[in-house]
Amino acid sequence: MSHVMRPAGGKSWFSLMASGLGLILCAWLAWRLLDWAVWRAVFRPDALACQALQHHGACWGVVAEKIRPILLGHYPYEQQWRPMLVLLGSALLGLGAWLAGWRRAVSGNGLFALAAYVLMASALMRGGFAGLETVPFDAWGGLPLTLWLFLVSLLASTPMAIGLALARRSARIWLHVPATAVIELIRGVPLVTLLFMAAFMLPVLIPQDHPVPLVWRATLALTLFSAVYMAEVVRGGLQTVPQEQSEAAAILGLSWWQTQRMVVLPQALRAVLPALVGHGIGLLKDSSLVLVVGLHEFTGGLSLSLGGDPVWRPYYFEAYLAVGMVYALMCLGLSRTGRMLERRWAKGTH
Repeated sequence: MSHVMRPAGGKSWFSLMASGLGLILCAWLAWRLLDWAVWRAVFRPDALACQALQHHGACWGVVAEKIRPILLGHYPYEQQWRPMLVLLGSALLGLGAWLAGWRRAVSGNGLFALAAYVLMASALMRGGFAGLETVPFDAWGGLPLTLWLFLVSLLASTPMAIGLALARRSARIWLHVPATAVIELIRGVPLVTLLFMAAFMLPVLIPQDHPVPLVWRATLALTLFSAVYMAEVVRGGLQTVPQEQSEAAAILGLSWWQTQRMVVLPQALRAVLPALVGHGIGLLKDSSLVLVVGLHEFTGGLSLSLGGDPVWRPYYFEAYLAVGMVYALMCLGLSRTGRMLERRWAKGTH
């Protein structure tokens, strides 16, 4: 009987050869990537130097040249210190939450502080007080708009999702049926359709004496979309909590609301924390779809800045890579937040 020759480690020679070839291929690809992105790249905003590369090296100069319109969209130039201040505050807020511990950051006080910061940032970008020029909502753009859409829709959709999840599990028909209908109806419609309805159909239903800015209509679409998907995640978590715990809480004299707030919801939300983090990451990326209705958020700011510039337009790829890296860093921060919370709660810390 023939036997396959195996080295001392227990793996076949074929597996070792395949692993070696894979490492060589990865090393070659890494070298080619570094050669294109670093060694031959142009980092200064020099269009002639970029053209001389003939795409054999990266032209990161497009990012240096177009950083303001990419980051801030078409926000009025002379007032752009305001969204820059908001971005700086957002970075400091994230750093402070990191240093203080994400457990405190996502507590009740932390969420209240986040909501207060969103209100203050909105007031600063909007203006109209203390001598600040009023900037219409539809003139907002760039990364501040992306963060604003994400945070406002997430904060607004969370209580809606919990309410829909509790209503769908209720034994009362007048709660269960409407909640189920809302969830299934909105879940069956693509987000792009909701955005188009909010942008073009909602103004027909609203009196023209009180027009709603497009930013708010897009935020409403994102909030409804987020709420129904998050509601199903929360409902899955509610099903993991044994019924006996609710019965024990009732015996101890807790009301239904107290039982849900103090016993059921904390356990349910912890059980589905990875899914909630994944939903938050998806919502952050989905906010880029508002571009289809004319809002120039982060990716829209890129299109706005390069679309009419024939000199820098050939370097869309490098600009999109830079924008993608920023999105990746934000999503990595959300993902790490979820992992830290999982480890803390697994140890029994509250």
